[in-house]
Amino acid sequence: MKFSIDRSALLSALQHVHSVVERRNTIPILSNVLIEAKEDGVYLTATDMDIAVIEKIDLEKSEVMQLGTITTSAQMLYDIVRKLPENIKVELLSENNDRLGIKASSSSFALNCLPAEDFPSISQEEFKYSFSLDANDLIRLIDKTSFAMSLEETRYYLNGIYLHAVDDAEGNKLRTVSTDGHRLSRVDMNIPEGANEIPGVIVPRKTIMEIRKLLEDHSDNINLSLSENKIKLSFNNVILTSKLLDGTFPDYSRVIPEQNDKTITISNQLLSEAVDRVSTVSTDKTRAIKVNISKNNLVISATNPDKGSASESLEVIYDGEEVEIGFNSKYVLDVARQIKGNEIIIKLSDSVSPTLVYDKDDKGVLFVLMPMRV
Repeated sequence: MKFSIDRSALLSALQHVHSVVERRNTIPILSNVLIEAKEDGVYLTATDMDIAVIEKIDLEKSEVMQLGTITTSAQMLYDIVRKLPENIKVELLSENNDRLGIKASSSSFALNCLPAEDFPSISQEEFKYSFSLDANDLIRLIDKTSFAMSLEETRYYLNGIYLHAVDDAEGNKLRTVSTDGHRLSRVDMNIPEGANEIPGVIVPRKTIMEIRKLLEDHSDNINLSLSENKIKLSFNNVILTSKLLDGTFPDYSRVIPEQNDKTITISNQLLSEAVDRVSTVSTDKTRAIKVNISKNNLVISATNPDKGSASESLEVIYDGEEVEIGFNSKYVLDVARQIKGNEIIIKLSDSVSPTLVYDKDDKGVLFVLMPMRV
């Protein structure tokens, strides 16, 4: 195998594939990237057996001097290429498939390799459902829900985002939902053609993070395919295939209250800044704040027996009866960061029921915050 490639093109592809590889592997071949030099370009593949990313780098025929396949350490190759000078050509070559030579300017390296035939094959199964959506729509679906994914391994079915189609009073929607039991995020978009019949699937946390990284360099349409057990995304020269979580996502509609009749409208920036300031004195463990709402006024306070107390008053639009409720300040700030509009709408029932939070400028987004005793 022998080919010449721009350092920037190789680095970009390695950035996409190397992060899939687990740093600590009991199976040595899974620490490697598969490099295939073909007539139409170079293909890089990495997998952890749950996720696989394949990226093609287009090259001229003159740049691929010798066809071949090899595997070498994904992290080592990435680190080397990352540290090379910009705007240079990199030559990769292997004669006996046991060493990979890297030449760039005045630098040269020789990396140990493992046989390409030992690299796990990425099975290509039939995907029953396929549709396309705009990259910015997918970014929105991910960004506004990923923060609420659970980290608890015991409730593994919450360790991802629930992707499904819904048909409600406002029409057909493609929806993502995530929850960790303390907060919930639900995001809708108009359903793309071909997505009406998709099954509800749970996309794992790591897959979500890898997809989001890949989308940083992409702004056009994404082709998304689903089977009973896997999800596949393809765009540009990248294909990501991942297993889905094998579990049942809970009936999230049961925790979304319908009787919250107390509506508060407030500046999102002012609320965020006030919560951030007041929570400075809250206890490190609970991050608890108390919120007291009365006519056109909202008071945020926190008390810490070891540090002191703080409070701040804000003007709001509210004409209901007085109510007092407690929240984890971190969860409030997490939700506030997802509000892109100037105003946030909060709907309450009482001090012990879930609270609804809306973005006034994005009708397709709903957040639920569970209260806490303060």
